[in-house]
Amino acid sequence: MKAKTGISEVFGSMVFNEERMKERLSPMAYGAWKKCITEGNSLDLATANEIAESMKQWALEKGATHYTHWFQPMTGVTAEKHDSFIAPADGGRVIMEFSGKELVKGEPDASSFPSGGLRATFEARGYTAWDPTSFAFIKNGSLYIPTVFCSYGGQALDKKTPLLRSMDEVSRQSIRILRLFGDNETRRVTAQVGPEQEYFLIDKELYAKRKDLRLTGRTLFGNKPPKGQELEDHYFGQIKPRVAAFMADLDAELWRVGVLSKTKHNEVAPSQHEMAPVYSDANAACDQNQLTMELMKTVADRHGFQCLLHEKPYAGVNGSGKHDNWSLATDTGKNLFRPGSTPRQNAQFLLFLAAFVKGVDEYQEALRVTVASAGNDHRLGAQEAPPAIISIFLGDELEAVVESIIKGTALTTGGKRSLTIGVDVLPSIPQDNTDRNRTSPMAFTGNKFEFRMLGSSQSISGPNIALNTIMAQELGEFADKLEKSKNFQSDLQKLLKKVFTEHQRIIFNGNGYDESWIVEAKKRGLANLVSTADALPHYASPKNVKLYTSNNIYTEEELRARAVIHMETYNASVEIEARTMIDMIDHEILPAASAYATELCERAAVKSDMSVGSRYEEKLAKELADATDKLAAANEKLAKDMEKIPADVEKALAYIHKTILDDMAKARELADMLEEKTAEEYWPFPTYSELLFSE
Repeated sequence: MKAKTGISEVFGSMVFNEERMKERLSPMAYGAWKKCITEGNSLDLATANEIAESMKQWALEKGATHYTHWFQPMTGVTAEKHDSFIAPADGGRVIMEFSGKELVKGEPDASSFPSGGLRATFEARGYTAWDPTSFAFIKNGSLYIPTVFCSYGGQALDKKTPLLRSMDEVSRQSIRILRLFGDNETRRVTAQVGPEQEYFLIDKELYAKRKDLRLTGRTLFGNKPPKGQELEDHYFGQIKPRVAAFMADLDAELWRVGVLSKTKHNEVAPSQHEMAPVYSDANAACDQNQLTMELMKTVADRHGFQCLLHEKPYAGVNGSGKHDNWSLATDTGKNLFRPGSTPRQNAQFLLFLAAFVKGVDEYQEALRVTVASAGNDHRLGAQEAPPAIISIFLGDELEAVVESIIKGTALTTGGKRSLTIGVDVLPSIPQDNTDRNRTSPMAFTGNKFEFRMLGSSQSISGPNIALNTIMAQELGEFADKLEKSKNFQSDLQKLLKKVFTEHQRIIFNGNGYDESWIVEAKKRGLANLVSTADALPHYASPKNVKLYTSNNIYTEEELRARAVIHMETYNASVEIEARTMIDMIDHEILPAASAYATELCERAAVKSDMSVGSRYEEKLAKELADATDKLAAANEKLAKDMEKIPADVEKALAYIHKTILDDMAKARELADMLEEKTAEEYWPFPTYSELLFSE
């Protein structure tokens, strides 16, 4: 009983949530806030002032001294500028002040945030505006107020603004469909998201000795250790005491700020772990995942760890992803992707399923670009990460339902029932009707879709914006047709058959790693955008521009700016890695290998003088000398090629992918060969064995 009470008291204790608003606000102000979040009404200044005063008093009681508008620029991480509550008063005193105007609007300098050309550098003004649908919270003595972020001209410079737009649009179109099925109660449909977060922990002292980890987040050099994940003994294994202490501390921190941290366990690779929360609405889930990543690093530092969120910090072992579990739920508590037990519920489910299948097929590239990054390029396609080809896994039974609809034939499952597919006699579909497919990019798992392609370090906003928008587009098209129907059941059946027939190619239940799937996918006409360089040019394709602009998610200008930002980010990330590699080779690896070769030569000379055999030293010294010369030449080529990177962002993208990454791969191969041959005491930084298996 004591433990339960303790957790209950801790959870949300640092969040100005609805319960506290109801306690502290007048009924009129509370009602105005509720209308703001449910109906989209704006808050008048008097209400904003009352909320601000209550929020300030609560924050002061909790020990806060500052407040900050917390926003999500296009950097992929969060941003914050802190102001204290103090204001001057008579007699040299100070008072604590926080107005509705300060709550609702802020003005950070926007000049150094990525804009993709939306504004010039000298146009520094930017605005933050309170998001009343996301609760404020206290962290490190400051009141954090979740906000959107826009330019002086009103263009969205953040990830939250388009997410909120997409949530509104998918709700609007979903309700149109629900009305056709006689649902007149639902007022809001909300995208529900549960992001599973994978990460590595590494001893902080070892991390400090690796320049590549400090500057790029991943190891640019390193051989696989003698033992990796071959024995599969780490996955779900006993959690080591030091890691368990970190996890317990992390849970407590997350619970205080209202994050429903639910599951924790060891992942497949040594020193790899996972945290999964309870589902929440997409807006809260995106905010909370950003907060989770921040707190993972903070808490890890307290425990002598460094938390690595890079998608592939170590070559040859599993990388880290972020499985984005996505669904739609009504404000009456119904999951629209849960197969129902009655014909009407089944028909509704299948229509939403058809919209998803059609949308993913038509907008494969739009989904692929949302997970394209330099880090994810190292991860996709192996070791439990899905391939770059987008497909949907439905499972055998649900695929059989789709086949029956396409062919207009009887459905027989497990020998238990045989039903002719028609709107009034659709079968009951069990929730857990199939095994999971770990190689599928988009898997149906009973009442939701699991988008498995996300990289562990990325914001989940982009993929969820795409999912919401694609779904809104297809549901809107369906509603346009069915609202005009004079025979709803007949037209619904025709629509389902047409959609599943035309878009069946996107459904694939097999092994995504099999080489034959690449051939088969090509025959089906599916896109295979293997790398970020292949994917990003599709970001602002005419089809995608039309998708986002017609649904009022982005203006064309905002979308094209994001394409540029993602290209610039990719280019800069790889350039930083290349410069780090050049530096480490020149100042650490080559000197270390040369020093060891010198020692070998000296030992060989001594042995020769004493007429003692020295074949080992002579042979190894020659091999080291040959490898160091080759590495020095490869490093010189990398440095020269870096000077030739084009100024144009799209040309640079292609050049870096084709030339710089190839140079880096060749240099790494030679450096790793030197690691194999160099004595351990000479090697200048910790090896994989130390990094992955340190206690």
